[in-house]
Amino acid sequence: MSETKTYDFVIIGSGIGGLECAHILASEGNSVIVLEKNHQIGGNLQVFSRDKCIFDTGVHYIGSLNEGECLNQFFKYFDLLDTLKWKRMDDDCFDMIRFADGKEYKFGQGYDQFKKNLKADFPNEHKAIDTYCTKLQEICEMFPLYNLKNSQAENYLMDEELLSANAADYISSITEDKRLRAVLAGNNPLYAGVESKSPLYVHALISNSYIQGSYRLRDGGSQIAKRLTKSIRGFGGEVVKRAKVVGANYNDNKHIEEVVLENGDTIKGKNFISNVHPAVSIDIFGEKRFLKAYRNRVRGLENTISTFIVHLVFKKDSFKQLNYNIYQHNDENVWSGADYNDENWPKNFFISTPATSKSDEFAESMSIMGYMKYDDVKQWATSSNTIASPGERGDGYEEFKREKEEKIIQKLEAIYPDIRSKIKSVHSSSPLTFRDYIGDTEGSLYGILKDSNYPLRSLINSNTKVPNLYFTGQNLILHGILGATIGAFVTCFNFIDKDYLLNKINSIK
Repeated sequence: MSETKTYDFVIIGSGIGGLECAHILASEGNSVIVLEKNHQIGGNLQVFSRDKCIFDTGVHYIGSLNEGECLNQFFKYFDLLDTLKWKRMDDDCFDMIRFADGKEYKFGQGYDQFKKNLKADFPNEHKAIDTYCTKLQEICEMFPLYNLKNSQAENYLMDEELLSANAADYISSITEDKRLRAVLAGNNPLYAGVESKSPLYVHALISNSYIQGSYRLRDGGSQIAKRLTKSIRGFGGEVVKRAKVVGANYNDNKHIEEVVLENGDTIKGKNFISNVHPAVSIDIFGEKRFLKAYRNRVRGLENTISTFIVHLVFKKDSFKQLNYNIYQHNDENVWSGADYNDENWPKNFFISTPATSKSDEFAESMSIMGYMKYDDVKQWATSSNTIASPGERGDGYEEFKREKEEKIIQKLEAIYPDIRSKIKSVHSSSPLTFRDYIGDTEGSLYGILKDSNYPLRSLINSNTKVPNLYFTGQNLILHGILGATIGAFVTCFNFIDKDYLLNKINSIK
């Protein structure tokens, strides 16, 4: 890192969107530096270890990885497909939707298996199931980059009819069967679904991606960040940790000249890309540099809810590996998970047993995610605790976490009555953990909430009114690995010809 060098691109934040932008731009001969405030790179790709077990913070499985699917091709371009340790999830069940009555419904990989499973469970609903699957595929065809095509790739952003269709309304319109409705929407925690707001296109793009090839990474998602970092450095780029950007200096032409780090160092650049939440980016780069209407809109956008995650370490060879995930719903309304109280929390939760290189038969650990509002931990909001900036939140916080851990374990016992006897140790993270490590204000799971009622309000462009400042990351197009990857290319299209880059990606065998 040089204070005197002027980089072609200075990228703030090392989430997957920032790293992918750095890879794309550095591979085309640009000088690039990525600045990460934390001790570990990767944003939601970060992992941590407890009792010698590796836990993911955000990447529990990845979709759209079958041959011919878009993320498969993107990952070939990034040299991620053949260099990482992938484990394909079960063909007959990658996700299980489960209810309080004990009934379980399996989502199979590929539309043939997906429909076969559901039609066996709902023999009178064949037409609705076929209609639903056809609709998902039709919507996905309307997003060119999702299909590695360049047909004015952002045109769909102005199709208000497409963007304003509501997921829950559509599912209700194709069937009167309440349980089938619940099953089809049962994976809505993948996008922190809100019944009255979540768009159908978000549901379609995400659901389709997992139907079309669901995989886990053995030994954690940080492999993606490490591999991208190695590639960036191979192209001559730099990735710097513990480099928190706190401000920016401008020249007379109102262009950013340099960013200011917390330690007082400055990094000069020609172009700046923020992989940080847009509202936080406004604070970093100076609110006066943005139109009042724009900053009020961005700051006023609703973010998706946060989460509380319990991480269990199992005694050796005591719990069978689950090569699928479970979405447990204790309320028949699968959209109501965020509407909880102290007595019924968590109303729904997600269960995943991470894949490891050690065993395919037994699970080393389990992660259980339940929605949690930031208000639940707001009394400790002034605290901070990361590896880069260690701190204490106080005994009250630890007691709060123990209570929540116990509630989740009790609910797990309804599914696995003897699970307590298999647990070696218990660990957890709260919305404060996500806030401190990921960098948005309230630990939001997936950034800005897409709202079918006001679809254009939540759209964030990659270019800003600051002439040489650009955005990337999950808030542009869609969240998750796939969404942030597409967003990275959208950002880079500002600098690299779209046809050239897409042809380059599509030509890789």
